[in-house]
Amino acid sequence: MDRIYCGQAPLPAELWLRWNLDPPLLLALLAMTWVFRREPAGLAAVGVLIVAFVSPLCALSSALFSARVVHHVLLLAVAAPLLGWARPLRRPIGPGLPFAVSTVVLWAWHHPAAYDLALSHVAVYWLMQISLLGSAVWFWSTVFSDHRAPVLHVTFIIAAFAQMGMLGAILTFTPTPLYAAHFIAPYDWGLTPLSDQQLGGLIMWVPAGIPYAIALGLLIRQNWDWHKDSTA
Repeated sequence: MDRIYCGQAPLPAELWLRWNLDPPLLLALLAMTWVFRREPAGLAAVGVLIVAFVSPLCALSSALFSARVVHHVLLLAVAAPLLGWARPLRRPIGPGLPFAVSTVVLWAWHHPAAYDLALSHVAVYWLMQISLLGSAVWFWSTVFSDHRAPVLHVTFIIAAFAQMGMLGAILTFTPTPLYAAHFIAPYDWGLTPLSDQQLGGLIMWVPAGIPYAIALGLLIRQNWDWHKDSTA
């Protein structure tokens, strides 16, 4: 078995000492900062990725499934829309295929076997992260790139949150803990594996809707401004 990328699950007293200063990661984030140096949305996305991968949240997500859910929500519903806003597709396509791919990727990585494998092997861990973020950026860059079908894009944003919420509901009401990676560490944080999983499901089901609502508002504003300018 390979090492866990974010390290072994931390105890509460040591959490704030567990910053991830992995040199390749820091170089990648530095490169992204340079690429997006003139684009506020892109720089904000880099900040979100720093929270997800450099801050102690990375270590906490080794311990708690609920922290891993926060990590994934930051990638899919915050960093990805910001990157999609910063770099929309030059040749817009319909959102159907990107939506389908990103949905399949999200659900596939939350299958217990795939999830536990990702948390125990660094290469698989990064395959998880890159595929989750990449498919989500593809979806959001499609949504923000085409002003001709705002109703369609609004519908797909709602659908994107709905499918995440459905996954969250399933995790909330599943009567047994699913992920072996989180069978022990939650006890150190005053949780059982099941209550940790339920908390993660609730985060995915309810609070995760907030960034989707914000993105929806930005899309409506963007389309309003575009149609106003085009008819002026």
